[in-house]
Amino acid sequence: MVVSILLVLVLLGFYLSWRATRLDRLHHRVETARAALDAALLRRAAAVLDLAAHPGLDPGLARELTAAANGARRAGEEERELAESRLSQALRAALDRPDRGPDPHRLDEVTVAARGVYLARVFHNDAVSDTRRARRSRLVRFLRLAGTAALPDYFEMDDRPPRR
Repeated sequence: MVVSILLVLVLLGFYLSWRATRLDRLHHRVETARAALDAALLRRAAAVLDLAAHPGLDPGLARELTAAANGARRAGEEERELAESRLSQALRAALDRPDRGPDPHRLDEVTVAARGVYLARVFHNDAVSDTRRARRSRLVRFLRLAGTAALPDYFEMDDRPPRR
């Protein structure tokens, strides 16, 4: 009788330890995905600034792209999603016009960077979704297996890339 109770307690301990470790790995996955998203956003802003510096681009359009890219790079955490959405909109407005003047190589760089942002955001939001789903469990909440880690947030922005 005592042996079976001890066996159940040991198995329960292993299970709870596994759940806590899984939550920790999910939180690390969110942090890694967020770092990749930040890097993709910076790459896109750099590609847009490179495009805006092209001499064949309309000066007004170049100023608009530069302002949007710098705004996205300098935005704080609270306004980052909105600033990145504005950059996406400015980029589409600039590149979806038939009279665009930059060379195709720079356009390819911007398009690749924009697709990278889309993919990084999808991976980040998937990681957040998995972590939130794991933390909704009654057992996790009751035993506080997530520790003091903050509940991760989704990154929502307009990331539709420009047409090519």
